[in-house]
Amino acid sequence: MNDEGIARYPDWELLASWVAVVEAGSISEAAKRLRISQAGVSQRVKAIEALLDTVLLDRSTRPARPTSAGQRLFEHATAILQSADQMVEGVRSVTRAKRVVVRLGCVDSFAATIGPIIIRALTGTSQQIRMWSGITPTLDGLLDARQLDMAVTTTGVSASPGVRRQKLFSEPYFVVLPRGFAVDRLTSLSDLSRHLRFIRYSARSVIGQHVDTYLMAHTDSIERTCEFDATDPMLSLVAAGLGFALSTPLCIWQSRHFVPDIRVVPLSAFSRHGRPYEVLSRTFYLSSRENELGNLPNEMHDLLCQAYDKQVSRDIARALSLRPEDVYSFEG
Repeated sequence: MNDEGIARYPDWELLASWVAVVEAGSISEAAKRLRISQAGVSQRVKAIEALLDTVLLDRSTRPARPTSAGQRLFEHATAILQSADQMVEGVRSVTRAKRVVVRLGCVDSFAATIGPIIIRALTGTSQQIRMWSGITPTLDGLLDARQLDMAVTTTGVSASPGVRRQKLFSEPYFVVLPRGFAVDRLTSLSDLSRHLRFIRYSARSVIGQHVDTYLMAHTDSIERTCEFDATDPMLSLVAAGLGFALSTPLCIWQSRHFVPDIRVVPLSAFSRHGRPYEVLSRTFYLSSRENELGNLPNEMHDLLCQAYDKQVSRDIARALSLRPEDVYSFEG
């Protein structure tokens, strides 16, 4: 671009000064915010007016107010300065990612089963991972607050701008039964609940809300008696023959010491009004902020998918007497 082309665009200092004038409501308040004199602010406003060949401030009012052109400039300038901040942070983060600890948050079942594989895989590399575990809403909040760099959760849509979510894989829900319980004579889950108590995840958890919504959609009204926030106590009751549950392969694998005393049955083995139950699944996503950490999120995405595909899913399928393709899907 030639010198004439460069001169057509205001520099960041002028844009930042204009944004300060509009946000502060007056040149005097903008001067305090920018820590320069009122004359300095006025000169910058006049400079940007001359550059754009338009009036930005209506000086006939007290205090002066932005014209329609000035308001439009404020909107564009705000977006440009936010993008500039992201650009600077992104460039710096590429270098930082090579030398600092990366904070990764994972939902509990993921951290307990795939987390150790990730730590071992990264041992001896330039990346150091500090891992947190928790529930999806908490982890999403920590990512938004920049207390995490990446997060593995079951949230597919971000409410915060600038957050990128990459799909990892999906896993289906299974009906978990005591090892010796027969289901041949049963039809619906409501029918099953008349023979075995339904032991569910609490409504405080995302997985509990997921299951509750599914049951309501299938008009299964099952009495709420036993509920837990975690898989371990829930499966302990199933293994003892005291009830049944709906859970996922990763959750079951997290509490794999109960596997010898339980068995899993697909939801499609049950039917209501002659129609098999639909598949219920949950999907994991890797979330990170856009334009930060360089290529690390892509590398982490590939590492997590490979760890589950090549090792964890096969171990789960073998233990539960299932095929690997019954345990997960990369499609949905």
